[in-house]
Amino acid sequence: MQTTYLVKGMTCGHCAGAVTQEVSALPGVENVDVAVDSGKVTVTSADELQTDSVREAVDEAGYELVGVAG
Repeated sequence: MQTTYLVKGMTCGHCAGAVTQEVSALPGVENVDVAVDSGKVTVTSADELQTDSVREAVDEAGYELVGVAG
C-alpha cells in the first residue's frame, strides 16, 4: 500500500533523512521516498498506516504533517 503525505518545513537533504529515519521505524513500513521541493513523503507499507502514527513520526523528526495528498 502506498500513501503520500504533505510535510511542511523540510528544506534540505538532512530534513529528508530525518523524516525518512523516523517514518521508516514505524511497523510495516517498507519504503519512504521524500521529495523536499514539493514536501511530499510517499510511504510504502505492508498494511494501511494510521495517519496519527505517521504524524507523530514526522513530529519527532522536527517537521509538520499537514495532510494526505490526493
